[in-house]
Amino acid sequence: MRALDLMPPLARLADILRWLYRYRTIRLTSDGTRFLLLTFGIGLAAINTGNNLLYLLLAMMLSLIVISGVLSEQTLKHLTVARRLPSELYANRPATAAFVITNRNPRFPAFSLHVHDMVADLAVDRGVRLLHLGPGATSRHPYPLLLTRRGRHRFEGVKVITRFPFGLISKAAALPLTSDVLVYPEIRPLPGEIARELTAIGREQPMPRRGHGSALYNLRDYHSGDDSRAIHWKTSARQSRLIVREAEAEDQRSVTIALATAAPRVGAGGLSPSQLQAFEEAVIMAASLIDALYRRNYRLRLIVGAREVPAGAGREHYGRLLRALALCGPETDDAPTAPATLRSMSADTQAGIFTILIAPWPDRRLGAIAAKLKPFAAAPPAVL
Repeated sequence: MRALDLMPPLARLADILRWLYRYRTIRLTSDGTRFLLLTFGIGLAAINTGNNLLYLLLAMMLSLIVISGVLSEQTLKHLTVARRLPSELYANRPATAAFVITNRNPRFPAFSLHVHDMVADLAVDRGVRLLHLGPGATSRHPYPLLLTRRGRHRFEGVKVITRFPFGLISKAAALPLTSDVLVYPEIRPLPGEIARELTAIGREQPMPRRGHGSALYNLRDYHSGDDSRAIHWKTSARQSRLIVREAEAEDQRSVTIALATAAPRVGAGGLSPSQLQAFEEAVIMAASLIDALYRRNYRLRLIVGAREVPAGAGREHYGRLLRALALCGPETDDAPTAPATLRSMSADTQAGIFTILIAPWPDRRLGAIAAKLKPFAAAPPAVL
């Protein structure tokens, strides 16, 4: 019965020790190691000689070690850290994030803080250091952030390290602070040939209608009630009469961008490294085209394999398009025909919608689709 009665306290003690090991780590610094060896030597000398002065010195040195542990814990105990990330992150594009550090202790300041990010159980040094944080104070510390891979990323927490007060020990507190972010694909400048052809996209579509836009639709005589800001003063001066500039509705020209995701099977295994690299280059090309066409105020529709993002415009739609590209992946498919979403592109072409097909690798199933599309440019990956 006695053994059974002891089990709950021992289990609680084990839980406390596991909690301390998880959220607190202590290690000696190089100075702390030398100080501890010196303390051990003075202790041996005090025992062998019985000298009271050595015992007094030993007690002082041991008290410094204890004080280091107590004050460092006091520094870390009342800290809270928040992470501020940009609303949009792109692969291989530098961004700025920030740590917001708050000292909730109303009486004592915090000293000598060093903040690390925790990613995949590894501490990443962001270069954030804080020498002093007053009682109840909050401090914001920006730092550069560069993510090289598109898709979802998770920041698991932060680790705050201090060597206060004497630099003998380095105590770290792990604070759970999970942040899930989505990184958009890398955006690159388009090759000159493709950039030049982008200016002509949609010109063969039917004459656009007037509306609220930036492109010129028509010049006409001024009528009573017209907005005076629309007067084209240069033309009015040449013709000695008021001429009004009519804008073209920007939602007339539409472009469909399609990315093939199904790779022909080349063996018993999965995709080869060259196929994976080709797919990533194709995703970057699709994202770069979307970015360029968005800045030209086109309505954009995206097809990624069997998934479709309907045509739309605006910043929110731009985010939906890049989100679909950020989360897509290649796959092996032995189907005899391409997905129905890709086959529907020929109907879009006949309806006057400009279509761009991006093929990361040669695929005979796309030949019939590509034959019905107007050649756009020849650049790796294949853009038809």
